[in-house]
Amino acid sequence: MSVPAISCQPGERIDQPLEAPTVEPLEQRIDPGDSDPSSAEPLRTAGTATVAGAAALERLRTWPGEHRLAVGLSGGVDSSLTAALLVAAGWQVEGLTLWLMSGKGACCAEGLVDAAGICEQLGIPHHVVDSRERFQTEIVNFLVEGYAAGVTPLPCSRCNREVKFGPMLTWAESERGIGRIATGHYARVRHAESGDGLPVPGDASGRHQLLRGLDTRKDQSYFLYDLPQEILGRLVFPLGELTKADTRAEAALRGLRTAQKPESQDLCLADHHGSMKAFLDAYLPPRPGEIVLSDGTVLGQHDGLEHFTIGQRKGLGIAWSEPLHVVRLDGAMNQVVVAPRAQAARQSCEVGAVNWLSMAAPTAPIEVMAQVRYRSEPESAWLTPLEPSDNERASSRPHRCHLEFAEPQFSITPGQAAVFYAGEVLLGGGLITPA
Repeated sequence: MSVPAISCQPGERIDQPLEAPTVEPLEQRIDPGDSDPSSAEPLRTAGTATVAGAAALERLRTWPGEHRLAVGLSGGVDSSLTAALLVAAGWQVEGLTLWLMSGKGACCAEGLVDAAGICEQLGIPHHVVDSRERFQTEIVNFLVEGYAAGVTPLPCSRCNREVKFGPMLTWAESERGIGRIATGHYARVRHAESGDGLPVPGDASGRHQLLRGLDTRKDQSYFLYDLPQEILGRLVFPLGELTKADTRAEAALRGLRTAQKPESQDLCLADHHGSMKAFLDAYLPPRPGEIVLSDGTVLGQHDGLEHFTIGQRKGLGIAWSEPLHVVRLDGAMNQVVVAPRAQAARQSCEVGAVNWLSMAAPTAPIEVMAQVRYRSEPESAWLTPLEPSDNERASSRPHRCHLEFAEPQFSITPGQAAVFYAGEVLLGGGLITPA
């Protein structure tokens, strides 16, 4: 079934309502001057500001195959520069923005305006695809169900697979005859046909490899672990070898309207609702319960498990002789379990719904570097494949494993992803299961 979309050619504005009748129409939120290139610095496509930018341009110019694709545009500087570099390298580019949420919010209203303005500056078509229903089902409902069960869900990797990359490719191919997409992620792909794959502790024959972005502070490979091989092979990440400073400099050189746009510092739903607490309070009824020690001693009351996460120390609202951390969220008993930091570390965990990306699923234990939070450091661990349950075997995600870390780890959190690396190569990853 075709996905509803609004498309604009260069020189046109979005002049028709995008919102449902009960929500403010999009054209009422767009100042006609906002998408006028004369309101920004003149666009410049010649030259580069950085060595990394020049190298990125050269890679794009010599990229094998057809130079036609759709760029996922969020309205931020990263995706804006991605589109600008591709245009400068001579690619035939079309902008594609997913409309994820109704109403006002920086992630949607402002993002749509800036994405349209960038396409206007670059002289490329812009398509807005209505993905609100899919986002509600795959992300909002997923988050609410997870928090209600006492886990801390990771929405971004799921969103990349179920809402963004797959659906964007499907739409671009069916509606525009385009078989490749680019985004502004700080990550890299070694395509199988290039023959320059990096060594991994398993079978990588015929596989595309996902690599970390060179900017370690911005590397976003962690959130891409769940992509399937067939999608990975059709992706272009022009910013994979740039730093954020490079991106800002290149965007400023080109006079992009988003060159100095500040980054969002939170999950899109938190931005949209004002805070993550406000989002959860809008979907979950109050569920007060007890804060207890591991032996059951009651220390205080909480206002809902969804407002706590493993490892949390501040904001517990309790007094004790030493600092306490959240070590478990007990959904069945509706209790927040706390303990001193010395008791909060774990040496191992199980990981389910594993997606093996840059190599085939191993059949024997392998040594990996495992990362259990986006901002955590990768740690040495032994990964042992486990027999899947009957339900797992019947699903599209039959792989499960046991991780044994060399050193105890703090804040291993059910619902978050454990992602496995060999050097720069992301091997695969899955979701940490409750102990």
